Parts: sequence; C-alpha cells; structure tokens
Amino acid sequence: MSKRNYATVQNPEPLMQQLGYHFHNVQLLIQALTHRSAQTETHNERLEFLGDAVLSLVISTALFKQYPQANEGTLSQARSTLVCEATLAQIAQAV
Repeated sequence: MSKRNYATVQNPEPLMQQLGYHFHNVQLLIQALTHRSAQTETHNERLEFLGDAVLSLVISTALFKQYPQANEGTLSQARSTLVCEATLAQIAQAV
C-alpha cells in the first residue's frame, strides 16, 4: 500500500502539484494556509480579510450580470447565501 503525499503548511508542494500551479511566493502561500490557532508570528487573517473582499466582488459582479432585473435586496441575499461558510465548504468538498 503506497503512502499518500499530503500537503502540510510546512510542505505545500503536494498542493501545488494537485492544483497544477506553482506559487512564485511559497512563503505567502504558507502564510495563507496558516490559521491563527497555530500561534505563529504570521497567519492568514489579513489575507482572509482581503480574500473575503475579492470573493464578494467576484460574486457580486456575477450576480449583477446574471440577474439584470433583480433589486439590491435580492442580490445581497443571494450573495450572502453564496459566500457563507457552509456554502463555500460544500463547494470546496465537491472540488
């Protein structure tokens, strides 16, 4: 039985192989994968803040284009549903 090569924060190489993408700044990737609970000097909270804003912009733009007749309340509710933790977790597990 072969041992699977899992990615870890210290070794993101298997993740990059699976994604088919090599990050130019591996230290930034390690920071992005490091949760605050790891109690390290660098963690992902600032990157998470930025990522949340980018995700919100992308989803908002897609909804705005896909539903041109929808009002602001409807679009906000749809975006909220799509970017919530449970929905994103389901999408991540499906990939």
